[in-house]
Amino acid sequence: MKIARLVLISLPLLLVACETRQPVEEASSEVVVTAPDIQMTNEPLVVIPGEQTELERIIADTLFEGLQALDDDRLMTPIDDNAHQRFQRVLAMDPGNQIALDGLDRIVIRYVELSAEASRSGLFANAEALLENASNINDKHPALLEAWIDLETERTSNDLFFNLDSDEFARRSEGAQLLLADIAVKAKENDAFVLITAPNDETARWMFLEMRHVLGGFRLRGNIELAGQTRIRLRMPED
Repeated sequence: MKIARLVLISLPLLLVACETRQPVEEASSEVVVTAPDIQMTNEPLVVIPGEQTELERIIADTLFEGLQALDDDRLMTPIDDNAHQRFQRVLAMDPGNQIALDGLDRIVIRYVELSAEASRSGLFANAEALLENASNINDKHPALLEAWIDLETERTSNDLFFNLDSDEFARRSEGAQLLLADIAVKAKENDAFVLITAPNDETARWMFLEMRHVLGGFRLRGNIELAGQTRIRLRMPED
């Protein structure tokens, strides 16, 4: 009986002890990786240019000198200081340099312009020499064919050309007045169109009015253009 009573007393104590025990949590094997906080920005990247190389500096300086020579009409002369020489030097260092190629093209165009000016003055040998210079640079340039045709047209015209002394006409000397009188008579006899070229508008207008005065009010047809040289061209009527 004592043993049975002890068992009955111990059983409730065991049950209470079981209820008060805390469960044991197992350690988790899962590893949590936290990504760093990366902030995106729209700021442009800063590129630090490298220093100019010695070759690039030489090319830049030579191009600048070539463009200066071109603006001064030092196209192929003097022999040691001209635009053509500078651009060719650049192309020897950098065959595809577009500025140098454009520079050579501009030299050809300038020679064509100078040839046309010489042709209008009746200086046909000079005009032809200028076109030859252009052909030596690029004989396939599209402007050359038309320029040669224009030169031949001018050369075969019956126009009269008078290249005058700019200083004499600037002073309006007696010699200049006598020459204008002679040209005016030729213009009337041939019913020619008078093209007067002078360095400034004042001189050109004086030349035209002087010719009209000599002809006693005859309606002289003509036009004025400004250029460095003083000249008169009598354009003959077409047949």
